[in-house]
Amino acid sequence: MRIDGLLLENFRNYTRQDLSFDPDCNVIFGDNAQGKTNLLEAVQYLSCGSSDRAKSDRELIAFSAENTVLSGKVFSREREFVLRAELYRGKRRKLWINKVPAKTAAELSGVLQTVFFCPEDLLLIRDGAAARRRFLDNALCQLRPRYASALASYRRAYAHKTRILRDCDQQPGLLQMLPEFNERLVQCGAVLIHYRAQFVEKLAATAAANHADCSGGKECLSVSYKTVSSVEDPLAEPAILARQLRSHMESHKCAELASRLCLSGPHKDDLVVEIDGRDAKTYCSQGQTRTAALSLKLAEREIYKNASGEAPVLLLDDVLSELDPRRQEFVLNRIAGGQVFITCCEDDRLPVLLGGKVFHVANGRAK
Repeated sequence: MRIDGLLLENFRNYTRQDLSFDPDCNVIFGDNAQGKTNLLEAVQYLSCGSSDRAKSDRELIAFSAENTVLSGKVFSREREFVLRAELYRGKRRKLWINKVPAKTAAELSGVLQTVFFCPEDLLLIRDGAAARRRFLDNALCQLRPRYASALASYRRAYAHKTRILRDCDQQPGLLQMLPEFNERLVQCGAVLIHYRAQFVEKLAATAAANHADCSGGKECLSVSYKTVSSVEDPLAEPAILARQLRSHMESHKCAELASRLCLSGPHKDDLVVEIDGRDAKTYCSQGQTRTAALSLKLAEREIYKNASGEAPVLLLDDVLSELDPRRQEFVLNRIAGGQVFITCCEDDRLPVLLGGKVFHVANGRAK
């Protein structure tokens, strides 16, 4: 799996940019705030229809423009594809795969998958539960189209329920709609838990092996999935999970009405990461938590590869400069076997060390 070419028009600080890439290693270097990360962001968007850096598509459009175009030439599943996205300020976006309109962003993930790794991900363990849920969601939306659909439906139902709880004092009639949205949350939430549990089971084994390699076998990493307390087995079928979620939601009905908050559901899930039996978030050093985060992100790539038979495109955004030499070597030893993009600063030696194709970025131009 690889992206061979990328065309951008009015994307972030790029007025127009047409690039061709090396099938193995692509190093993008330059000063800060010149547009290095924007190139990686564009590749990520073509893989899943969203960006980790933007709250809305409008943020991706150049300030002076009304729309932006992203187009990528991709080789995947022994075929060539052209992925295209057009984003607008005043209307819905349009997505195409080989000139055929895509109904959902999940269809893009069926062609191109990426693993995006940035310095903020090194704080994944120390951050709050929302960051780890986002990690799960980003990974699973590319791996499982049904998950992406269930997550979108869950978020819509959650937003509706939140408004009902917030406004029911002034508009008591809204409470009549609460059972409908509760049931939507139960059905979609069961799907989320089922897929998250399967993914975390694979993640735990792969990340533990990565961590042992990086620590020289001195530390043992364990990863477990924490969800709604009434769920006895997260790996159970969605129908069983739905019954248990429904029971938990009923038991929290009065508390939700009193607090005006959604208190029950997988929107409160978390990953529990331990090193040598101790909670990594609370008790482990910065170096240990960075190694654990590295192990999780690289495990994500391995899971993708095992599921599809092709390594996803790896996007490393200035990560290596944040690591000590031992951890740099650990990452570099694991990027072979697939296409990788690495950004680094102007004075970094990576362009010389890594080879491949090198792009210098300055003032929204890459060459």
